[in-house]
Amino acid sequence: MRLNKTHTLSKRSILFFSIIMLVKSYFAWYYLFEDGPTWSTLFKEIPFVLLIFCLIEWFATKRKIAIYMLVNLLITILFFSLIVYHNHFGIIATSQVIGQAKQVGAVKKSIFAVIHPQYMLIFLDIIIISLVMLSRKKALAWKKSMSGPSNRKVVAALFCISLALCMMNIFPNQASMNENVQAEQMGILNYEAYALLADQEEEQIEFSQITQPLIDQTKGIQAQSNPDLFGAAKGKNLIIIQMESFQNFLIHLSVDGHEITPNMNKLADSSIYFPRFFQQVGQGNTSDAEFIVNTSFYVPPDGPATEIYAPKELPSLPKLLEEQGYDTATFHTNEVDFWNRGELYNALGFNRYYDKPFFGEDDTLFYGASDEVLYSKTATELARMNDSSDPFYSQVISMSSHNPFSIPENKYQMTLPERFEGTFVGDYIRAQNYADYALGQFIAELKENGVWDDSIIILYGDHRGLPIFSLKDEDKTLMEEILDHEYTERDLINIPLIIASKGAVTPGVNNQLGGQVDILPTVANLLGVSLDNHIHFGQDLLNQTAYNLLPQRYYLPTGSFVNNEELFLSGSGFEDGQHYTLSSDGNKPLQSTEDEFNRALKLLHLSDSYVTQLPDREVKE
Repeated sequence: MRLNKTHTLSKRSILFFSIIMLVKSYFAWYYLFEDGPTWSTLFKEIPFVLLIFCLIEWFATKRKIAIYMLVNLLITILFFSLIVYHNHFGIIATSQVIGQAKQVGAVKKSIFAVIHPQYMLIFLDIIIISLVMLSRKKALAWKKSMSGPSNRKVVAALFCISLALCMMNIFPNQASMNENVQAEQMGILNYEAYALLADQEEEQIEFSQITQPLIDQTKGIQAQSNPDLFGAAKGKNLIIIQMESFQNFLIHLSVDGHEITPNMNKLADSSIYFPRFFQQVGQGNTSDAEFIVNTSFYVPPDGPATEIYAPKELPSLPKLLEEQGYDTATFHTNEVDFWNRGELYNALGFNRYYDKPFFGEDDTLFYGASDEVLYSKTATELARMNDSSDPFYSQVISMSSHNPFSIPENKYQMTLPERFEGTFVGDYIRAQNYADYALGQFIAELKENGVWDDSIIILYGDHRGLPIFSLKDEDKTLMEEILDHEYTERDLINIPLIIASKGAVTPGVNNQLGGQVDILPTVANLLGVSLDNHIHFGQDLLNQTAYNLLPQRYYLPTGSFVNNEELFLSGSGFEDGQHYTLSSDGNKPLQSTEDEFNRALKLLHLSDSYVTQLPDREVKE
């Protein structure tokens, strides 16, 4: 009789904590998946939890309740982290992302900006149980009610049933291309375990087989034998300006008659402006944009390029230009070790970098000196470099318009309409207005010191600024007012590209489709630098204008791409994917094909295989 009683008591602990985990699973599903939790959530999440609980019942002889609480806490932290990350980036994070937790301290302001108070409710049970445990009398009574020896046969049966259900959730859904869909089909915990343990590396394509003709054929383009504008800016300095979180809808945007980016507007009107240009960054965000632009390779499937590819001897724009006699330098106001940039810059071959020690901390904004300080000190240094007989290449990374966009009042350059005040969209617009103001000062200084006329200037946005999942209803309403249509992924990843060079290019709007991977070959053509012996995955946007194919990864599901007509987001595969036309009127027929879907995947595979097999560089002591 006593044995039966203790069996019942042991079952209570499993049942009690299983109910808690079920509630938390429903809570997480509500925020992570568009359709929220369903009846199937029970069978997708609880079997994994029961596997852990069975192991506790088998092996824990002491402090069993404490172990249950520890498991509860760890899963709660996981769910909470996934919700916060999804709110900002729109994807289900995995262990590869969680492994970048060391970056949290540097971007804590951005993280806190996307933590909503209701997310903390997921810790409510832990707080209540902890309060109960503080009372010794109540704690002893509660532990006694939850403890007891377990029936090993029952536990073994429960373990086998749970394991079978986990396998039934995982194995049929391994082939799904869309990571969010895969997580929903498998269940969150099953997906995290699968992503951690599964060997998902593709077999590499033989290095010698990866040739430029193969890449061009896969992209659907043809090499140009006598390209237009080859060497039009030969011998000029190259200045590449990377604008933080700058999306294309800001160009020529006015709110109640007030221009948001007047300096960018003037630059777009007096230069070559590409409105159909798209980001291609991955987990490394801004640093990934630096990598893509300087290599014309795609980002790795997992992890930032600054860590995954930095150990390699990377063919790059700085190395190409150094062969032409260029001095090379990069300017960034943060610490150089943020996102492992120091190693990236060595791998890319920059002669030197300027970071926080150079710019100081007299006028800091978020993660380093303000854009005003960045541009002022950079302009002085570029003038010094311009006095040399050799041309230079400099990349300048702006940062004052970084998420969460809450710049201090002394940086305000505009008054927002009342309906924008206190909104995420309003903060973003005000921050970009300040970034534009600082850029205008930079342009004026470069024109005054003579650097502007001697240079070709490339300006683009590094990545999206307004994540869809971070927007409240009032923000979505404001975005619809601005765009005159619903804000979608098409708008999210659309960034501007501007090419300015006095006497070298003819101003105008160029509607050729382009991505960050295309900047290197476009610049090389204008500077008269041959790419005959340089593998690249982009194309010259001023010559290869008939077609382009832009694979996307990480912030969009694997298998997603942009072609001349639309943005395609993969589902489990191609057939159940989503289509977003690039046509402004929304009426153009959808043009993507399964062949393009397969070619986009092959391009990523070619890039991964090529960079992975590059020789490791010698690390300097």
